Amino acid sequence: MFVKRLVILALALAAGCTAKAPLSVEVVRSEISRNPEASFIDGQEGKLKWNYTTGLELKAMLDAAPVEALPYVDAWYNSIIDSTGTIYKYKKSNYSLDHICPGRTLFSLYDITGKEKYRVAMDTLYSQIQDQPRTPEGGFWHKAVYPNQMWLDGLYMAQPFYAEYTNRYVTDSTARAANYDDIVHQFRLVYDGTYDPETGLLRHAWDSSREMFWSDEETGQSAHSWGRAMGWYAMALVDVAELLPEGSEWKDEVIGLLKSVYEALPLYADHTTGMWYQVLDRPYADGNYLEATCNAMFVYAWLKGVRLGFLEGRESAVQAYEALLKTFVTKDDDGLVNLNDCCEVAGLGGKQNRSGDFDYYISEPVRPNDPKGIGPLIWAALEYERI
Repeated sequence: MFVKRLVILALALAAGCTAKAPLSVEVVRSEISRNPEASFIDGQEGKLKWNYTTGLELKAMLDAAPVEALPYVDAWYNSIIDSTGTIYKYKKSNYSLDHICPGRTLFSLYDITGKEKYRVAMDTLYSQIQDQPRTPEGGFWHKAVYPNQMWLDGLYMAQPFYAEYTNRYVTDSTARAANYDDIVHQFRLVYDGTYDPETGLLRHAWDSSREMFWSDEETGQSAHSWGRAMGWYAMALVDVAELLPEGSEWKDEVIGLLKSVYEALPLYADHTTGMWYQVLDRPYADGNYLEATCNAMFVYAWLKGVRLGFLEGRESAVQAYEALLKTFVTKDDDGLVNLNDCCEVAGLGGKQNRSGDFDYYISEPVRPNDPKGIGPLIWAALEYERI
């Protein structure tokens, strides 16, 4: 499907197609204009870093504009992965799920370029998944420095890559089935661990050991439902559901979890804009604000879920997309598309001793055009253009 789209777009360009570009492509062009090369994305200022933020945005660019974006995307991956397939400064021993995410783009790049080093790099990342430390219940640690912790973020970082690698390269039927079991187990475990029965929402993270200062001593949960954390989880569910075998119990269970997410989310949308807040479970609290990255994620996953027949509410999903553009998207004097009001970062614990309370989440910096929002915005636009 990806190669077919590539051929169609190449033919359109060769024919001198002058039609106005769709928004998905406009965003790609805006980002390339803002960042002379991909190593400038996310404030790297030309430094190579194997990070999920750059990889996320580059995958979205390649999905939306494969002809135009290919040289830009491939240049970054070609630089950061050497001729032997070694990823620059990557350390498996860190066991960071964040480091799996940028590997997703390699599937398409390998198809297009045939560079064997990309396959080697994918094998390296799959090896990390196989050896990833786990909670006693079998859940992946978010990172080696976050023992026994599952963050909703981590489901997006690892599971879509895990599922696609399994589809493509795990040929033994027993091993494939075991991988699918494991993939679905991760989704169910983190759902059960983070579920808040009072709201129907999911808290940011869960500590299986109940030892972290931010975790509830009874449930192990963090204090709040953070918008982008649930956004990561929603995107992971819809992307993985697409990859799981048709008619399988694995697929049915992941779709069921996706439906559960979208049963709860509408209850916490802002009554005026229809958009969601940085801290989902306190929508109208003083200091809380409508946050762009989580909204782009929710809208993308909703539109894709509708298109694939996993979710209902086509009209509502389209209205949410239109609200996303109205609330967060502008064009500057140079005609570049901007995504405003993006939370730059949020986490738990670590050197900063991040507490995960309400005041913490609303204190983190806000900026425009964060790649964690730009990538999902591109995908949301692409889904809207497919409807």
